[in-house]
Amino acid sequence: MRCVFAGTPDVAAVALADLLASHHEVIAVLTRPDAPAGRGRAVAASPVAVLAREAGIELLQPASLREADVLARLAELAPDVAPIVAYGGLVPPAALAIPLHGWVNLHFSLLPAWRGAAPVQHAIWRGDDITGASTFALEEGLDTGPVYGTLTERIRPEDTSGDLLGRLAEAGSGLLLATLDAIESGTAHPVPQAGEPSLAPKITVDDARVRWDVPAVGVDRQVRACTPAPGAWTTCRGERLAIGPVTLADDAGLAPGRLRVGKRDVLVGTATQPVRLGWVRAAGKREMAAADWARGLRLADEDVLA
Repeated sequence: MRCVFAGTPDVAAVALADLLASHHEVIAVLTRPDAPAGRGRAVAASPVAVLAREAGIELLQPASLREADVLARLAELAPDVAPIVAYGGLVPPAALAIPLHGWVNLHFSLLPAWRGAAPVQHAIWRGDDITGASTFALEEGLDTGPVYGTLTERIRPEDTSGDLLGRLAEAGSGLLLATLDAIESGTAHPVPQAGEPSLAPKITVDDARVRWDVPAVGVDRQVRACTPAPGAWTTCRGERLAIGPVTLADDAGLAPGRLRVGKRDVLVGTATQPVRLGWVRAAGKREMAAADWARGLRLADEDVLA
């Protein structure tokens, strides 16, 4: 089938690469405009844009899919289908109506669970044991369309959102291709979503500030859910500190946020048992082991994270 692919981040580039290697024809790619990225905030193209340019495919980067010239170009292209993965922008009704077989969205949850922008992060933060990916027919509602197919994936105890999303991107790409093949052959039969929906809104930088007054398991889930983005953080002596995944410690309890500094590790109190810090990164500094950071600042047991 003739496809217009829509997507922006690395997980979408995985699907685009597999689509390019398939028998389907990618006639154009939609992605978000170049934007500041990384610690230096230099303007950069999205991973999908980079891949499309390398493949010599027509690239569309509108600020909005409501733009008349973009809608006109999509109509000229007359795609059979528009696979979409983490595009990051609204697809209005005028655009939804253009592809012959509509837009097929690859979403990283078992719908109707975790509809929204951050399904993987919310699944980890909530403590789910199982998640997965779904392909569904895109419509005006938020991830409400009928489902073509699903796959399941176990959430491992040490998974960060980056780890889990990486596995789902690889497996989900195969699911997307299988869905396109079924649509092409006329054997696809999307079914309405069933069950109580849950929402997964974008996790903000403010959301990622660690709450030390919750049980240790909650701290662990929050940090893993926010790794690598938007990045878990706290403050020490009034300065912001990024932190990586923690581990639960069997030591005696500490007051929430209170530090216990040892030669080889740094413990932080929670509402239950302490957690052991892994890597940390102070503002403007490189990532380092928590014990090295504490030694450099000469932290003591009376110091707290907040």
